[in-house]
Amino acid sequence: MTSGLARVTGTSIGPYQTAVIRIGYAFTWLFFLLREWPHRHELYGPGGTWNWEMARRLVDDNHSFTALMWSDGNLWFEAVYCLAIASSALLMLGWRTRTMSVLFMLGVLSMQNRSVFVGDGGDNVIHLMSMYLVLTRCGQVWSLDARRARRAGERGPGRDTTGVVLWLLAGLALATAHLLGAVHLSWTANGPLPGLGWATVLWGLWLVHAAWWVVRRYAPGEPRTVLDAFAHLAHNSALLVILVQVCLIYATAGWYKVQGSRWQDGTALFYPMHLDYFTPWPALSDAFTSSGIITMAVTYGTVIVQVAFPFTLFNRRIKNALLALMIVEHLSIAFLLGLPFFSLAMITADAVFLPTNFLRAAGRRIGGVRDRLPAVRRAALPAQRTGDKEASPRTLVS
Repeated sequence: MTSGLARVTGTSIGPYQTAVIRIGYAFTWLFFLLREWPHRHELYGPGGTWNWEMARRLVDDNHSFTALMWSDGNLWFEAVYCLAIASSALLMLGWRTRTMSVLFMLGVLSMQNRSVFVGDGGDNVIHLMSMYLVLTRCGQVWSLDARRARRAGERGPGRDTTGVVLWLLAGLALATAHLLGAVHLSWTANGPLPGLGWATVLWGLWLVHAAWWVVRRYAPGEPRTVLDAFAHLAHNSALLVILVQVCLIYATAGWYKVQGSRWQDGTALFYPMHLDYFTPWPALSDAFTSSGIITMAVTYGTVIVQVAFPFTLFNRRIKNALLALMIVEHLSIAFLLGLPFFSLAMITADAVFLPTNFLRAAGRRIGGVRDRLPAVRRAALPAQRTGDKEASPRTLVS
């Protein structure tokens, strides 16, 4: 127990897995927002089919958070949509991940809670993971933050002007929202947890970032060690919640399928592949479902894989083999049923269980391809940090 406690408070476990979560979900959300750019007004705008007044009545009833309810102006909608795109891109690159993870979460919640009937299961996963990411140290590797930390370690800590400016702008924006009476931005109600409002959460994160910067700069001894321990504990707790969440998703999906008569007789896969909405390639869908044996095998295999997955975590080899099957399954869903965003979200969720050695090898392989590009060679960028140890020194909003 002592060894376990020292580990969860002394190091941030799974830096590569959390980096995959960060990159995967930021890329999926960014891809979705860019794909729907021509249709953004119909989906989330104040003049869409689900108009602003209807959304306001629903938000007042379910008390969900969305910044798009702060104003019904088209300029405000465009600003929030563009901010969601920018925060997704910067989080994917790992630039100031502490700040960008919060902005990414606010962008996801603002869009999805504005039009709750637009999304699917993949959007629900992104919705949850965006909140978990705020508590993780997801920029330890494969990020611009890690590269900046390496340079700071080589040259010595300097003044983090960019971080201070971002912190001040975030505080100014939050104070302005309070002064203008933003909807559902209260201290004790309508928040992510009972008795905890979104105002408390956002101001708390803002103050924690300030405290981290002050301790790093003026008290690098025991106060820094204590804050590091709390940060490691928050990261590891959030990572555990992510792992459990993915297991629950597959377990509940599998057991619900077991209760369905179409899944029991092995014909469930046939029906969605003959709906116009889920048949981007009609000829391919017809060929795939023309064999009753193949349809039944894939139907039963889907249920077996989903039900069995949480139990395979106790055996590394079986778990890795099942992960490969699940990733192939989601790639097939993306191609055959025309659900790329759902599949990307679920593949990213699966990737959190990938072995660290595999992720390191994949990172080296991608880095080797990158280094062979002429533009990258001319830039002479420094090598990426590959250790599991948390970057030091930390910055205000890194």
